Amino acid sequence: MNIALAADSARLAWTEQGHGEPMLLIAGQATALDGWGPAAEGLAEHFRVIRFDHRGIGRSSNGEAGRYTTRLLAADAAAVLTAAGAETAHVYGHSMGGRIAQWLAIDHPQCVGALILAATSGGRLAGAGPSADAMEALVSGDAARLAPLFFDPEWIANHPEAVRTFFNSRATAWAKSRHFRASREHDAWSDLGAIEAPTLILHGTDDALTPLPNGIQLHQHIRRSTLIRVPGAGHGLHLDRPKTIQWIRQFIATKAPHIV
Repeated sequence: MNIALAADSARLAWTEQGHGEPMLLIAGQATALDGWGPAAEGLAEHFRVIRFDHRGIGRSSNGEAGRYTTRLLAADAAAVLTAAGAETAHVYGHSMGGRIAQWLAIDHPQCVGALILAATSGGRLAGAGPSADAMEALVSGDAARLAPLFFDPEWIANHPEAVRTFFNSRATAWAKSRHFRASREHDAWSDLGAIEAPTLILHGTDDALTPLPNGIQLHQHIRRSTLIRVPGAGHGLHLDRPKTIQWIRQFIATKAPHIV
């Protein structure tokens, strides 16, 4: 495990696997780098995959309380890339990680080759928030209630260890509450037009936590974007829809500049 130092000297744990063009994976709210599981393994067959634990999560330290915003968490991601010696990388963010990735592309455009946004949003969107049941499940933190909102039932049955790892990230209540607030307060709608990176948006048609209109609006706000609606997919399509790896590879091969 490697350590990157953030601007406030918080210690950010990161790891890498695979070879090829670098790809930074940015996990969702209160989710550790281990949660990428089979997605990271599949991507590492084609890319140099870099993953990290957000501040307050897993093996990273808490850092300053005031730095728990999606925009400042993007600065953490940039620090990880610097520590990894990757001046530019393709960036793949899921859920809150996608919110962070938006700011990374806006504030640190030199860091981003292709941008992949999965099951995410530019901020609160009227009429397109989580259902009441979905929000109750999210606040509960109960994996048994959350899993059906993320993954296909058959995938859950066939990948119990990946599901367990995804929902059991080590984090204090202090850190979890700050992650939750950072994600909920994210608002980049008016800035998304500044994103220059070619962007692939992956969104499940059955996502109850971040409904499909959020992905549609992202597509309308980001000029160089492609939207793939994934039929029947929920919030965890980055894991239970392995075909997304093929789509990402094709998108990068045809739309993104080569990273030396």
